[in-house]
Amino acid sequence: MDPEAVVALAERVLAPTYRRPPVLFTHGEGMYVYDASGRRYLDFVAGIAVCALGHADPGVAEVIAAQARRLVHLSNLYHTEPHLRLAEALVAHSFADRVFFCNSGAEAVEAALKFARKFVRTHFDDRKVGFIAFAHSFHGRTMGALSVTEKPAYREPFAPLVPGVTFVPFNDIEAARAAITQETCAVIVEPIQGEGGVHVAAPEFLQALRARCDEVGALLIFDEVQCGLGRTGTLWAYEAYGVEPDLLTVAKPLANGLPIGAVLMREKVAAVLQPGDHGSTFAGGPLVTAVALHVFQRLCEPIFLAHVREMGAYLMDRLHAVELPGVKEIRGRGLLIGLEIEGDARQVVATALERGLLLTTAGDHVVRMVPPLIVERSHIDEAIAILQESMTAQSA
Repeated sequence: MDPEAVVALAERVLAPTYRRPPVLFTHGEGMYVYDASGRRYLDFVAGIAVCALGHADPGVAEVIAAQARRLVHLSNLYHTEPHLRLAEALVAHSFADRVFFCNSGAEAVEAALKFARKFVRTHFDDRKVGFIAFAHSFHGRTMGALSVTEKPAYREPFAPLVPGVTFVPFNDIEAARAAITQETCAVIVEPIQGEGGVHVAAPEFLQALRARCDEVGALLIFDEVQCGLGRTGTLWAYEAYGVEPDLLTVAKPLANGLPIGAVLMREKVAAVLQPGDHGSTFAGGPLVTAVALHVFQRLCEPIFLAHVREMGAYLMDRLHAVELPGVKEIRGRGLLIGLEIEGDARQVVATALERGLLLTTAGDHVVRMVPPLIVERSHIDEAIAILQESMTAQSA
């Protein structure tokens, strides 16, 4: 199918909610994906921080095939071993005592907000219903997740949203302490913001949120849908801060491309939940959880996490070492990097695509780099060369 036919078909059959380039991708292997003409592209998007183990990983494919021959779906009316083993592993390698499975990051946020409301309704009076979120936050597109997402362009077409949400400047300790009151149900924050521009939380900021939540009896929710599961060089982003949340949302890389999300929670939160409080038909199915267990076990390996730290440091060093026209700031941690530029980030992304490199944006002026965590130095060198060419061409 030629590019013009791809665009024509998309315009005829798809809801117009995405802006896609006229390229038809057919397959991938490792760090690369290929289009219908056979052209190869170096992938520094990874399905938006999803394909941590790259494309067509043999181990993932083997687990998919084996489990598909056994049992794909049964529903949460029954137990299956894969979802129990995955929950056991998540608990064993985190602060959490319990796990709720869902199908995406937005669903995980929805569940976390509901669980927080149930917790305060059980232990406090009806006035304790407010949520605190932060400038540049992104938590998802569903109504509850969108309500704690700050960007007006995402919110305004769907207003009115869930009431009672207050937005506070990110990393502003005094503003946060003032906003978190006895009427606050929960605070939701990304330790490292992804979609909102790759902003890294200061350690004292997250520590202050933890302390203030404890003072007023509010729950602290960390959204690690993008920054968790090895992306920053530790299994969980919160590990670098010495701060633990009450609930944690995870999703993107957990099954390397199959749809899964989860809420990790302390026992005190789980204790208020009862059968029927929340649910999901497809969540925690044996196929996706078997794959997720395989992926999670690999992401937990100390040698794997050390590799992410090494490659993250190398990527950051290389970005600082080369001349990139129009770059105002380079920020991030591990393999979650944002380049704030003077011009339109979408133009840089489009130019890089023409040269065989997949990048994405994090707002109008931030180019985001979130490669598969299996990236090597040679891939980083290749990406930097194409990025430099693309930005030079844009500035000419």
